[in-house]
Amino acid sequence: MSIIQEKEKKKQLVKNYQLHGDDTGSPAVQIALLTERINHLTEHFKEHKKDHNSRRGLLKLVNNRRRLLKYLQKINESRYREVIDKLSLRK
Repeated sequence: MSIIQEKEKKKQLVKNYQLHGDDTGSPAVQIALLTERINHLTEHFKEHKKDHNSRRGLLKLVNNRRRLLKYLQKINESRYREVIDKLSLRK
């Protein structure tokens, strides 16, 4: 994927999850961006099974997303449910 496509995808994610026009750092936006990176790395590992350095980074991303989800659940339960449903994180 080219850099331009990645930037457009990131803008679209921010637009879908932001609370107001200038919102780029709310927990919901951060969770959506982390989920996109996690999905990308998961695809990467299907081809590069021995890339242990990137796997460590993936674990950090997953842990960071988990903490943000926990925080969002604590401060705004309805927004938490909405984000979980949109990203289909829980089964």
